[in-house]
Amino acid sequence: MKTTFQFWTFILLIWLLSTGLDRLWWDNYSGLPSWDQADYLNSALDHGRALGLIQGGQWHGWGALLDLSPKIPPLASLINGSIIAIAGDSPSQAAWSLSIWNGVLLVSVAAWGLCLRGKDLALLATMFVALIPALLELRSDYVLEMPLTALITLSLWRLGCWCDPNKGGKWIQAIFASISCAAAILIKQSALLVLLPALIWATVIAIRKGSSSILQVFTGLGLVLFSVIPWLKHNWITTIGGTNRAVFESAVKEGDPSLLSLDNWIWYPRLIPGQVGWLLLVIGISGALLLLLFRPKKLLLQKSNIPFNDNKQAWQWLLVVLVGSWVLTSINPNKGDRYIAPLLPLLILCLSRGWIQWRLWGESYLKRNSFKEFPFVLIVGLLATLPTAWSSQTALLKKGGRGPLEEIVKTAGGANPNSAKTTVIVVPSTPDLNQHNVSYFGRRNGGSLVGRQLGSNINDIEPLLSHGQWVILAEGELGSVRSSAIELDKAVRMSGFFEKLKSFPRKNGGSYSLWKRRKDAPIPKSFSENFPNLAIGLEQGPKGLEKVFTTIDSLHMLDGHMQYRIEVRQVALKLLAKNPEDIKARWTMALVEALANRPKEAATHFAVLEELLPNNSWPSAYHAAVTLADWDPWKAKAIATKAKKSHLDPVLDGLSDLSGVMGGALWLIPSASKSIPLAIRHIEDRSN
Repeated sequence: MKTTFQFWTFILLIWLLSTGLDRLWWDNYSGLPSWDQADYLNSALDHGRALGLIQGGQWHGWGALLDLSPKIPPLASLINGSIIAIAGDSPSQAAWSLSIWNGVLLVSVAAWGLCLRGKDLALLATMFVALIPALLELRSDYVLEMPLTALITLSLWRLGCWCDPNKGGKWIQAIFASISCAAAILIKQSALLVLLPALIWATVIAIRKGSSSILQVFTGLGLVLFSVIPWLKHNWITTIGGTNRAVFESAVKEGDPSLLSLDNWIWYPRLIPGQVGWLLLVIGISGALLLLLFRPKKLLLQKSNIPFNDNKQAWQWLLVVLVGSWVLTSINPNKGDRYIAPLLPLLILCLSRGWIQWRLWGESYLKRNSFKEFPFVLIVGLLATLPTAWSSQTALLKKGGRGPLEEIVKTAGGANPNSAKTTVIVVPSTPDLNQHNVSYFGRRNGGSLVGRQLGSNINDIEPLLSHGQWVILAEGELGSVRSSAIELDKAVRMSGFFEKLKSFPRKNGGSYSLWKRRKDAPIPKSFSENFPNLAIGLEQGPKGLEKVFTTIDSLHMLDGHMQYRIEVRQVALKLLAKNPEDIKARWTMALVEALANRPKEAATHFAVLEELLPNNSWPSAYHAAVTLADWDPWKAKAIATKAKKSHLDPVLDGLSDLSGVMGGALWLIPSASKSIPLAIRHIEDRSN
């Protein structure tokens, strides 16, 4: 009991020291959150507000909460938002969440190390995990890989405990492992790249064990699905679209290597020396080779005074998961330095075993008493890794440097709880100023200023000149934007509709400028006034739908708070109260509910339009589509099948077959393979 207490006291000390170093780093860092970092900070702020924990927000129900995570699961943002409510909303205060996730990671590594060999390996691996450059950087970078790494490590440890042939197979272990896996997936979908090999291997073990273990597997799977499905059901369409953009489109855009190339398979291994440090890597690998080559003859573990021997099954589990996860991660077409982070704790456990082997060699062959004391190897490990850790963090500090973002936001009225809801169009997109960090700093302290970006299309010019109120432009480099953004920049300056309030010097030369719409500039009809005409255009099918998408893209940028929806609903509901058969009001409500991701409510209005417009097939097509979006494929099939009797429309044929296949009617796949392409071709033809 005493040694166990001492062990966990050491683990706590490692966490406290690493947290102290992290806080010292954050206190000296003067940089601004860039694109991804600011986006995740915004998400945490949104969720904290939606829970009613942060100034400027309140609870509006589960639907409103799930709306905030359309592409990435919400668990990290829910927890990080709660921590922001306690610690504060500056980036350095929000980073306290990274220290909490680091604590989960260190405990998981320590516990896994105990299972693999004992306290010697557990302490050494925990210290290395706290100091390697890659994980240090993730504690200095507000992205999802630190919580993801922590919960994946926790999940793999718990799954390994359940698979243990001597101490595993218990119900409580299965439930704990299932909850951990569900939590990891609810951090980020990419958790499956690491968890899938482990889950497959655990299932194989369960089949070998028999019925009781198989029942535990199915129960665990049920717990995971029960946890994940509410979010996935609400956001599955945007999740698929976001995954396609983040994985496949990004891979093409960034020029990542193809699957069959050698570069693809060495992409992550070549990063390891820089991520863990050369000295740690070389000693760890050489020690592992020493173990494999000489252990059978000479280096018997019985000669060691280490309290526990290696657990063969636990090591087998770790190695199978490590190799399988590396293969799946390499198959993922989108490559990134931090995407391999969840595998680093597993690698560190292996390398730490190599370090331990050198200690055993010294004890057995050099007959040096100093080698018998474990603190010796711990101190050597600390001295070997600390310089690399220090230099990597110092290099990150030099990349800092605060730009004029906060001053710009303050000038526009942001970060003020008493200001009106404001949308600022941000034309440049640079690490120190972009739509995401404008939104975050604009909503600190209960503020209501959000940043949105236009300029990706030349068609953005007219809506911005007509409806824009605040614009940020750049003199000098615009950052990662298309050439159309340059044209938009010129249009704002030359239109005469905006006046420049102030210029703000940039740290690397040039400046940013804040522009506000002139009081005497022409004011066209509001979006809420034009919306009903846009909505009724849906009865034309693809042409009306294309116009909706084109207009809404700009609208959602110019009205970042979606205020138009409130006005549109109020007017349409008043009209329907007077006349339930008001066709324009029905189209308006159907469209606004669909845009708000409320498929069930949209389906109600499309169903009424089917009755009011019996000669038009499009209300039925929309009705089936939103019903399918609401995860009710058999009802969607029934809607489309019934409508086919009145309308000869290939779109209805395609929707009927698609809904059937998604409902489990796999025998409809041959029919769907013909009808769906015909439906797509019909829509494309009608769009021209």
